[in-house]
Amino acid sequence: MNHSEERAMAWRDELRKSMKAKERTDIPRVHMPELDAEYRSHSRLEEVNLGLTPEMAMQEAKRCLDCANPTCMQGCPVGIDIPRFIKNIERGEFLEAAKALKETSALPAVCGRVCPQEKQCEGQCVHLKMKKEAVAVGHLERFAADYERESGNISVPETAEPNNIKIAAVGSGPAGLAFAGDMAKLGYEVVVFEALHEIGGVLKYGIPEFRLPNDIVDVEIQNLQAMGVHFVTNCVVGKTISIKDLEDDGFKGIFVASGAGLPRFMNIKGENLVGVMSSNEYLTRVNLMDAASEDSDTPVFKGKKVAIIGGGNTAMDSVRTARRLGAERAMIVYRRSEEEMPARLEEVKHAKEEGIDFLTLHNPIEYIGNEQGRVTHMLLQVMELGEPDASGRRSPVEIPGKTELIEVDEVVVSVGVSPNPLIPQSVEGLEVTKWGTVVVNNDTMQSAVPIIFAGGDIVRGGATVILAMGDGRKAAKSMDEWIKSKN
Repeated sequence: MNHSEERAMAWRDELRKSMKAKERTDIPRVHMPELDAEYRSHSRLEEVNLGLTPEMAMQEAKRCLDCANPTCMQGCPVGIDIPRFIKNIERGEFLEAAKALKETSALPAVCGRVCPQEKQCEGQCVHLKMKKEAVAVGHLERFAADYERESGNISVPETAEPNNIKIAAVGSGPAGLAFAGDMAKLGYEVVVFEALHEIGGVLKYGIPEFRLPNDIVDVEIQNLQAMGVHFVTNCVVGKTISIKDLEDDGFKGIFVASGAGLPRFMNIKGENLVGVMSSNEYLTRVNLMDAASEDSDTPVFKGKKVAIIGGGNTAMDSVRTARRLGAERAMIVYRRSEEEMPARLEEVKHAKEEGIDFLTLHNPIEYIGNEQGRVTHMLLQVMELGEPDASGRRSPVEIPGKTELIEVDEVVVSVGVSPNPLIPQSVEGLEVTKWGTVVVNNDTMQSAVPIIFAGGDIVRGGATVILAMGDGRKAAKSMDEWIKSKN
């Protein structure tokens, strides 16, 4: 144990002694300040959550018991040392907290905003066993990252001596960025290839700025660039260049993190009507192509009666965007009950506060249009809950003969996505499932083609930012071991 570790143990021991465990658990959980619901429902670019003050963060940090066996860490896919960063906040060492986060997370300011902490780190918090609210790990992570950025004292994680081995990442979403950060730390020359003109993948095109501002993502990317990561935009691997081109150019390992950008539809009558589109198209045009501007080259129709089909986070992002674009009635149409919705509780809460209607236990069976071919109505089948399905959620069952006709002028379908097929179709020997996902060894993320590792939605078929990042970190560790084993 070095001197720095000894000092850390000493001050953490002092913090434990400064308050009894019961005193800590009796402190009520902090509540994040938010923009007024009516105001924010008309503001597309202002972030809803406003962040914690230093005083609020230090008070919340006191609630952490610094457990001997921190179960919160078991729920973190990227392995953040949660008690250490939180205890740094408790003693007012905010920059040290941010530094601790960056040891394992390439995107702390992002994760503090969009990760489903309630299902991961906070879901494992020991407070829950005492019938108390979990420590607000996500709020504290966001605070530390924001404090560092706003202070201007941005730390860059240490990197090993360059080993002059070139590594490629395909896709600059959370999996690709996490992989790139870890490989740069290990001394590799990392190049990230992005198909779009902006770096960030789903963090830019899929998540609205009222939930995740673009400049937050940009700062995280700049940190990776400071570590030596190179980015190439407007380059579609599998089309612009091939995997073989990368091999021929001297890349010794390739991590495929091209995401799941192929939208799914329900194959019901009327889906080809004007005004019916996927959530991928809708959010990409608004978030990345400035489609909400009056002078946009690719304007999006601003419906007044907008229905979003689905109950996940992407559906919530879409319906809240529609509200901000002027929808007088913005609706979530979901075939199960609210309890079965996969969206974060915070997203549902914010949507309700902003005036979103929830038509749960309803399922569209037809879209109806006018003579011009534009959607005007949707026919909904009324559902009830039956027995649980394989996922444990109760299956929706039709109530025979019970339907409702609802007036709409825009429909956004958000019922899932499929993996980008370009790379799976263009690489000989790559094993692919019937759903189009790349088959990998779950322990190493290595595919049937040894030089290719993969992670994120191209493997999972649609998951969270933090799970994709976990894949990226696991792939980096495994690829490093694989490359070293060959030399």
